[in-house]
Amino acid sequence: MEHTAGSKKFLPNPVLLQDEELHKYILETSVYPREPEPLKELREATAELPNAFFGTAPDAGQLMAVLLKLVNAKKTIEVGVFTGYSLLLTALTIPDDGKIMAIDRNRKTYEIGLPIIQKAGVEYKIDYIESPALPVLDNLLGEPKNEGDFDFAFVDADKDNYWNYHERPLCQKMLGLMKLVKIGGIVMYDNTLWGGAVAKPEDAVPEAKRELRRATIEFNKSVSADPRVEISHASVGDGIIICRRIC
Repeated sequence: MEHTAGSKKFLPNPVLLQDEELHKYILETSVYPREPEPLKELREATAELPNAFFGTAPDAGQLMAVLLKLVNAKKTIEVGVFTGYSLLLTALTIPDDGKIMAIDRNRKTYEIGLPIIQKAGVEYKIDYIESPALPVLDNLLGEPKNEGDFDFAFVDADKDNYWNYHERPLCQKMLGLMKLVKIGGIVMYDNTLWGGAVAKPEDAVPEAKRELRRATIEFNKSVSADPRVEISHASVGDGIIICRRIC
């Protein structure tokens, strides 16, 4: 999750799979036994942080790895890095000559995971850019050669900008991941169920979560109506929307 500056207080979202024993069973049976050792080490290092819930859920990461392989991803974008669990997962999954453009405004959290990434021998695949994401995406589309040049994108950043990351008008042009990812490529958005808050009346949601709940609801509606993508909305982790660009 991309770091957001200011005094906003973030509250962890509950696990959507309410049966904790069943969730534990899934993790211990299907996820943790297949989790590469560097990812386990990074997950455990992240767990020591007070905002550890910003990290990618390991079961969502497992699905992400399968999707990366299904599209033979070689060139990817990651918007929001935090300590780098999903970034390391991508680096371990793509080919040796693959590249990841990773964008986050807070390098400090990335440096928590960086020694583990370096030890895993995959740092050379990563182009880390310390910046808000929108200017970087806009600059990429300033060069026509970058249109449709990426195979996969993962977004786990500020929820009120999700639609801007997907697509936004600027100077009579449409910019965003829908221009950068190739036809047949995938964009994966994390935290799209916002701890289940999207399905609750607003007055039943803590006030600190209401603004981003509204932004998430609007994004989910908009992306579900986008005719250029096939989508799957899954209740893995805190909810993910998988978009496959078809035109």
